[in-house]
Amino acid sequence: MKLVLASSNAGKLVELRDLLGDTGIELHAQSGFGVGDAEETGLSFIENAILKARHAARATGLAALGDDSGLCVDALDGAPGLYSARYAGRHGDSEANIDKLLGNMQGIADDARTARFVCVLALVRHANDPMPLVAEGVWEGRILHARSGSNGFGYDPVFFSPAHGCGAAELPSETKNRESHRGKALAMLRERLGRP
Repeated sequence: MKLVLASSNAGKLVELRDLLGDTGIELHAQSGFGVGDAEETGLSFIENAILKARHAARATGLAALGDDSGLCVDALDGAPGLYSARYAGRHGDSEANIDKLLGNMQGIADDARTARFVCVLALVRHANDPMPLVAEGVWEGRILHARSGSNGFGYDPVFFSPAHGCGAAELPSETKNRESHRGKALAMLRERLGRP
């Protein structure tokens, strides 16, 4: 099965390819087909994942996988949430996004720094698929006071996983891929596809 990933995020592509490695599913970036990012006009992760998937499927004529994910911080009323990739203004500027997050979290005690990564995957077989396959995953944790570790991407350097006793960017890729929000969402999607 050939799938188009409805994202230009290289980190997501690598992570999802690793997670799909044993399924026989070939995942290709939409940028390889000259497709740009969809406009994210949804009001939820689910809406945006479906919008992205339909956009990529329409442009390529192939089945497409939309991924919408983000970091939701309780002390910030769920921000950055849907705007995680462009929290500091420019889309995909992880360093600026982390700087803004840490600045907004100054003075907040450890026990109030709870947060979660959320991932919603939507698979459409064609652009007008009336029944997208939807899967979601959540990874609970808290926000660190400073960056730690060099693995991963996005907000990983400031996300602490209590279950592992370290930051997401300190985990080996195999562990992170299996237990992260995206790993959990993909495990659910694999079940629904009959590819456990």
